[in-house]
Amino acid sequence: MNDILPDEAETWEYFEDIVRDWLQSYGYRPIRMPIVEPTPLFKRAIGEVTDIVEKEMYSFVDALNGEQLTLRPEGTASCVRAAIQHNLVASGGPQRLYYYGPMFRHERPQKGRYRQFHQIGVEALGFAGADTDAELIMMCARLWEDLGVDDVALEINSLGVPEERAQHRAALIAYLEQHQDKLDEDARRRLHTNPLRILDTKNPELQAVVEAAPRLVDYLGEASRAHFQTLQVFLKDAGIPHRINHRLVRGLDYYNHTVFEWVTTRLGAQGTICAGGRYDGLVEQLGGKPQPAAGFAIGIERLLLLWQAGGGVAERPVADAYVVHMGEAAGRLAFRAAEALREHGFAAILHCGGGSFKSQMKKADGSGASVAVVIGEDEAKAGEVGLKPLRGPGAQQRVALAALTEAMAGLLYGDDDEGVE
Repeated sequence: MNDILPDEAETWEYFEDIVRDWLQSYGYRPIRMPIVEPTPLFKRAIGEVTDIVEKEMYSFVDALNGEQLTLRPEGTASCVRAAIQHNLVASGGPQRLYYYGPMFRHERPQKGRYRQFHQIGVEALGFAGADTDAELIMMCARLWEDLGVDDVALEINSLGVPEERAQHRAALIAYLEQHQDKLDEDARRRLHTNPLRILDTKNPELQAVVEAAPRLVDYLGEASRAHFQTLQVFLKDAGIPHRINHRLVRGLDYYNHTVFEWVTTRLGAQGTICAGGRYDGLVEQLGGKPQPAAGFAIGIERLLLLWQAGGGVAERPVADAYVVHMGEAAGRLAFRAAEALREHGFAAILHCGGGSFKSQMKKADGSGASVAVVIGEDEAKAGEVGLKPLRGPGAQQRVALAALTEAMAGLLYGDDDEGVE
């Protein structure tokens, strides 16, 4: 868990503006869910025997009523719960929704990964078909292009439907039982509860075993194969290169059919910056009427690291004016001048805390403001203000308070009135 200080927070806001424009260009609308949810929601959605539920959730008992609560470890379960609770799909048809905010997992911190981390979540509720899966992947490719992020690669797989996974699961367990002596402690623990996750192991000593394991693709039926093939056709038409990774299974139990990850080698071993897929059974699993759905999540901290490594720089917001003043009457006029500027759309910093004109002008220059609005005793008596350009050419001038905004526009924009409301 870490603080995001002002310089970095400004970068985050700049980045979030880019992301918001990107999401809205695809017709996605914002939704905001609670950070704290009942623990059973995540157990039902994510799966009782997943790493997230078994090891990584921050859960506690509400002292008021004894309810089991959890800081959300991911956003999809909450978004689907909200859609069911408020009848979003039933009353309004299919929904394109997005959210971003903090998530919480008790895992080992590493580069770009914290116990409190932030995600962008995108959920397409009520949409069936590989075309939706493809558009979600294309959305990511568009964002990487908009941000100038490279060195990311797309991996895809199909998990089929539950019946197909059950057949594969039985074959996988039988195979792994024959190699129990080669399994590590974690794999033996998962063998009869969540054997699919063994395929995703990072243990180098198990790679030969998992490489030879039965592949889920060999158990897919005609419909699942057609869905996956259609997705690949869409991606080829869009010019998006990809690799089929038969060991890509995702760490949440609710996925079916398409799963995908965007990965990079620039952030260490855990190089996933975006992951998602289809979860057609989750709505019904959480108590709603059966609805198809798909989505993805992006780790903001990790994507910011990539963006900045590629030269991404936020434009630091700076004020148009810095108001300096000396004396009681000048201070009162300074408040009026600053508010007049803000009322007409100019950003103005009012100096507070006293100090000499010299020290105030030094702060004005250091603020990055374009113009210093100077008010001394003489200006205050006359109801006027001085305007001193701090960037570029231009002579200091003195104008009546009523003419301040027009004069400011002239200094910033030339002879036209652009920027003046």
